[in-house]
Parts: sequence; structure tokens; C-alpha cells
Amino acid sequence: MKLMELVVLLMLPKGSKVSFRKQSILLKTPDQVDKMQASAEILASVFINIRKMVKPGITTGAIDEAIETHIREAGCIPSFKGYHGFPGSACISINEEVVHGIPGERVLTEGDIVGIDVGVIKDGWHSDSAETLPVGLVDPEAVKLMKTTEECLTKAIAAMEPGKRLSVIGSAVEDHAKANGYSVVETLVGHGIGRDLHEDPQVPNFRCYTMPDPIMEPGLVIAIEPMINGGTKRVITARDEWTILTQDRKLSAHFEHTVALLADGVRVLTRRPSGIAGL
Repeated sequence: MKLMELVVLLMLPKGSKVSFRKQSILLKTPDQVDKMQASAEILASVFINIRKMVKPGITTGAIDEAIETHIREAGCIPSFKGYHGFPGSACISINEEVVHGIPGERVLTEGDIVGIDVGVIKDGWHSDSAETLPVGLVDPEAVKLMKTTEECLTKAIAAMEPGKRLSVIGSAVEDHAKANGYSVVETLVGHGIGRDLHEDPQVPNFRCYTMPDPIMEPGLVIAIEPMINGGTKRVITARDEWTILTQDRKLSAHFEHTVALLADGVRVLTRRPSGIAGL
């Protein structure tokens, strides 16, 4: 293992990894994609339901409880709860927290931005999605960061096409982020998804020359999740051994969709109206 590869691996939190091995991609049949769509529709409804809760004064634990209740009442299972020991049903990350924030007693305050990442299992099939939302009124720079990150996701999805290399996704994200003065987290990546929450391939959000770069084929289902920082791309892990923070403590935003590539085009399984469209 090269020194750079070792450094990257050591920086990752529990439950996440960047792999430098040859990857094995499990393509999905149209029927399997339909089953994943059913899971994703429940997940999309979770986000629609919780947006109205994201206000000053609520705890991240209360949001997590509402998310778990919604998922279980729909006859589904939270993908994240207990995954490698993670205690919540959602990862809830505030301001300089990039991802993997543990829900608990922390109270949202006016001007925060909060990233919410949720997974659902329905009939054995996973879906995974995330969005970053404003808490009350937020400053213009926070709005720009959130909008740019959501645009990065949109551009990444638009780049998908049978016969193209997977790396077009990372190129689309990196180009748009840097054009707006932001950096892309490189120690965490998107992933394949299906019967398992994390499957091959690894899906970098940046130009990466050390991972496999497969040709995309119909049946590919992946979770694309740009994580964009207002300052440096460098991140650190908090003492809880889960939460990832920007090294310079500047803001970070995170958006994610589960996306299927089919013979007749791209299907965004977790599609829903934007949560920041009115900003």
C-alpha cells in the first residue's frame, strides 16, 4: 500500500472507507430497480416530513426520533441504526460538521445549516439520501454553499450515461465546486447500493487517479453524495469517532441521491422537490 493510500484510509471514520482494490459491481435488473424505487419513495417522504421540524430550538435527537418513527410506521427499517455501531437512524451534522453527526441533545439555533443523511431498508433493499437545510434565516454565504452543493449533485447525475466512465461524476462535481470557490472532500466518497448499504463501486466526488474507473452500464445503482466545504478540503474526526469536521471549522454542505442508470436513461430514485428552492 502506498503512503498516500494509507493516510487516506486512516482518516476515515468507522463504517466508511476508500478502497484501492479491484471492485465488483452488482448490476440490478429492472425489477430490482423497481424494488429499490419503493424503498426510495419512503425515504423521500421522510425528508418531506421532517423539513417542517428543522427550526431553532429543536434537538437533533428529536429529529432523529421522528425519522425513525416515520420509517418504522411505513413498515421499513432504518439502514443506519446499529450499522457498525452507529446509534442513530439518521446522521445529523451541523455547520462545520461534514457528515456522520450523532443525533442527541444538541439544539439547532438560528443561522445554523444542518445536513441530514438517512437510509431506508424496504423488503431487503436499501436507499440512501441526504440534504442540507437552513435553520431559520441564514447568511448569504451559507445559502450559496448549499445551493452550489445541490447543483453539484444535479450536474453529477446529468453526467451519467451508459458507456461513459464513472469518473465523469467526480469531474462534474469538482469543476462546479471549484468554479464557485469551494473545495471537495476527498477522504469520503459515494458508493454502490442495493441489498447492502455500501456496495461497489466507490464513487469519488473529485478527479481520482488511484481508484478503478469502470464504464457505466445499465443496471448500475449508486449513491452520489457531494460533500462541499467553504474552506479547505481537509477534514478531521471528532472525539466521538464518528463525526467528520472541516479542519478549518468553516461550513460544509452535503446532498445525496440514490440513482439508477437504465437502458433508457437515468432514474433518480430518491427524487423530491428541493428543500432549499425558496432561498
